[in-house]
Amino acid sequence: MLFRSHWLGTDDRGRDVAARLIHGASVSVQVGFLSMLIAGFIGVIVGAVAGYAGGRVDWILSRLIEVVVCFPTFFLILSVMVWLKPNIIHVIIVIGLTQWTGIARLTRAEFLRLREADFVLAARCSGASGGRIVFRHILPCALAPVLVTLAFGVADAVLIEAGLSWLGFGVPTPDPSWGNMLRSAYDQLRSAPHLVYPPCAAIFLSVMAYHMVGDALRQTLDPKSFGIR
Repeated sequence: MLFRSHWLGTDDRGRDVAARLIHGASVSVQVGFLSMLIAGFIGVIVGAVAGYAGGRVDWILSRLIEVVVCFPTFFLILSVMVWLKPNIIHVIIVIGLTQWTGIARLTRAEFLRLREADFVLAARCSGASGGRIVFRHILPCALAPVLVTLAFGVADAVLIEAGLSWLGFGVPTPDPSWGNMLRSAYDQLRSAPHLVYPPCAAIFLSVMAYHMVGDALRQTLDPKSFGIR
């Protein structure tokens, strides 16, 4: 009778584990997509400016990217979250502000490759402004590999949120997230070991799904996959 009412059982406070798991999925989706939206916006802007401008601007922005890359991402996020009140908004902002470097480097490389292409030179000769060349001609061609990176970044954001919530710096209880559910289950490992498996399975399947989406995007957007040489 209990199984019919609670498919995955209840926790130590009588809360339905399946319901909390489903609600935690919305938290992971929000953190993953919104943080990557912030990271993608910053990364594309910085990479586009560096790649298109070149020269001193490119050198300064490249050194900025290298400085941020030097810091271990999770410990950088953790050191910032220590000073902030744990909530989902702060988690999204901090992850977004620290995950943009890979996107910026990829965008910069694409802009360096495309800025001397024939269609860009033709646009310059026709009198197009720099902004129009960047946003109308180069950026659409440079976004394909960025989308792949964003898909993998969502998976990383889910793992980071789970780690922060495990340590108590992410989504605070009683709001459910897969990270704090796993933390609570770990504290009851001896008395109720079955509570560990649902959040672990949810995190694993979610990360694997996002990686599969990213891999599918890479194969779809890669011209070599269509036999083009």
